[in-house]
Amino acid sequence: MSSTSNPPAVPPVRVAFASFVGTTIEWYDYILFGTASVLVLNGQFFPTLSPAAGTLASLATFSIAFVARPLGSVLFGHFGDRMSRKKMLIWSLLGMGIATVLVGLLPNYDTIGIAAPLILVILRIVQGVAVGGEWGGAALMALEHAPRRKRAFFASWPQAGVPAGLLLANGAFFLVQSMPEEQFQSWGWRLPFLASAAMIAVGFYVRSKVSESPEFTEMRAAEARRKRQRRVPLLEVLREHKRAVLIGTLSVGVGNTVFYLSTVFMLAHGPQDLGFDRGQILLMLMLAAALDIVSLPLVAMLGDRIGRKRLMQLGAVIGIVIGVPMFALFATGTAWGILLATVLALPIGHAFSSAVLTSFIPGLFQTRVRYTGAGLSYQLSGIVASAPAPFLATWLFESTGNSLAVGAYLSVVAVITLVAVSAAPAKPLDGENIENREVTDEGSRHDEQGRPGSAVPDAVDR
Repeated sequence: MSSTSNPPAVPPVRVAFASFVGTTIEWYDYILFGTASVLVLNGQFFPTLSPAAGTLASLATFSIAFVARPLGSVLFGHFGDRMSRKKMLIWSLLGMGIATVLVGLLPNYDTIGIAAPLILVILRIVQGVAVGGEWGGAALMALEHAPRRKRAFFASWPQAGVPAGLLLANGAFFLVQSMPEEQFQSWGWRLPFLASAAMIAVGFYVRSKVSESPEFTEMRAAEARRKRQRRVPLLEVLREHKRAVLIGTLSVGVGNTVFYLSTVFMLAHGPQDLGFDRGQILLMLMLAAALDIVSLPLVAMLGDRIGRKRLMQLGAVIGIVIGVPMFALFATGTAWGILLATVLALPIGHAFSSAVLTSFIPGLFQTRVRYTGAGLSYQLSGIVASAPAPFLATWLFESTGNSLAVGAYLSVVAVITLVAVSAAPAKPLDGENIENREVTDEGSRHDEQGRPGSAVPDAVDR
């Protein structure tokens, strides 16, 4: 009997919680670097540049990780699709944690000269590779353990780890930036990076207690029975799933753009161009992130009811609408204006566009290449949407002198996302019965009697 019809060895809640904890820690480390980029790294590692140029240089170092993330998705995805989802998640967690702690220990430019920014870039690349392998694996562990009709909800838990990591990272810097400036610049900024060591230990323990994905285990058993030769997942994705990769990449656009506009651009733009207090912006982002943690799984429950594709379309429409109002509110400079802007951005814009990403994108790929395909799609979006967002927003503001142009930019990205999502299949591929549906070397589907089967399983969009 197929294991998809049997209760999993580990309760889905425990798996989802483990994915949430691990993803929170990984994104704490990852976002910590972005927050530090606009607050302190420019002076520590690029002191010979002007303040504006130093900020751009530190943001460029921050963005390098987006180039490394697809490499991580391919590397971890290859072994995650062929060997183990669980083991790859543990290795990605360790890689991220070690790199983050080393950033906290790294001497600055005044101490070791040009070696300091060079090593910083290398460590940021390691972070990019690690987080590139994290998202796909965490999403699949939660998704493939979940009950069929609650897959969007359970799979949303690792996605909720993103704002949870943001909350912790901004909270850490909110505390240390209140120190006397001399102490903060000298050693205080290092404390949030060093704190990652304890968090990684917790994440390692939690993830080590989770069993392998039942769908993955079932697939491996089916392949062993049929003595099917395993192929290179990346090559199979590029040959047979190019359209799915394109749809998956563009579907992330609005969610990632609104996230990085609010968490990176606003944090730099407010104090530098508008004279806002950085502590106030950090506090408002923390409040909005806390709401986002709750809103993501709640919105995902709606996705289980109306379908993932419809919810993604709704999220894109919301992204089109909120762009200009979000930056108009932020430009007021009032506490309420900044708070409402960050609420529009995170618990509304980000939640509705990202709540079901962790089930929508994996649902575009078959089990045997799902880690590679889903991870690659998400991380490629980092290059085309996330990484350019702070730069394009800065350029638009400098060119027009009006932050409303940045809001219009978000709306354009949302339109592209809406078109991509609308081109996606109506039903997801996750949850297929591997016992009864064989994937041949030519990529076609057959049932037990050898009759051609549907390319998309009969399960409803849940």
